[in-house]
Amino acid sequence: MKIIICIAIFTALFLAGFKQCFAQTESFGIIKSVSGDVFISSTQNTIKAVPNMKIRKGDSIRTGDKSSAGVIFEDDTVVALGPNSEMTIGNLAFKPLDHDLSFIVKLLKGTFSFITGQIAKLAPDKVKLETPDATLGVRGTKLIVEIN
Repeated sequence: MKIIICIAIFTALFLAGFKQCFAQTESFGIIKSVSGDVFISSTQNTIKAVPNMKIRKGDSIRTGDKSSAGVIFEDDTVVALGPNSEMTIGNLAFKPLDHDLSFIVKLLKGTFSFITGQIAKLAPDKVKLETPDATLGVRGTKLIVEIN
């Protein structure tokens, strides 16, 4: 009987740890298209981006010369990055039933085209694009940003 209780406790602890680990790696979108040299950097490493690769909070997407990338987020926001661009994924939350909505990205350099998704429609004040000089609040559906 003690063995069964020990196995049950061990299994519960293992599954709780697995759930915690999985929650930390929640994906917020995917790389839809890649042209040229595109890289994703996380706190652990930098890898070359390929289509359908998941992106997570804290990831940076960087394009090289003559390169571009297309990203689709969980709320259907579409972002295109032009050559020599860099964007870091900030706080993203898309749980409309819980009223947990947030879309914050940092645009560090380059050119970006946005078609906003569901978060901008449901809670436009929760969409923020941070640049080195300003924070942009999104109230429309399409915009282009260039950072020199």
